[in-house]
Amino acid sequence: MKKLTFSQQCYELAKKIPRGKVTTYKAIAHALKTKAYRAVGNAMNKNKDKKIPCHRVINSNCSLGGYNKGLKTKIKLLKKDGIKIKNKKIDLKKYRWDFK
Repeated sequence: MKKLTFSQQCYELAKKIPRGKVTTYKAIAHALKTKAYRAVGNAMNKNKDKKIPCHRVINSNCSLGGYNKGLKTKIKLLKKDGIKIKNKKIDLKKYRWDFK
């Protein structure tokens, strides 16, 4: 069986985030047993597959982070998922998804 690249591992975790929830770049890195938070962000930014909900991954400080299709699109997708955004931040107490 072929070993997944780091980016593919990130995408497999992102696919698990349910609609209405978000996780952080840091949480994905921790689930992969690494501290490469920025590498997770880079992987998400390079994703072109619409089936991978990269828009559901945000910064640990509750800010939205980036998105390869632009921040306006990320906000639109998050709102469509039912996530409330206030001052470009998301309440992680309410919307956090953790990998268990």
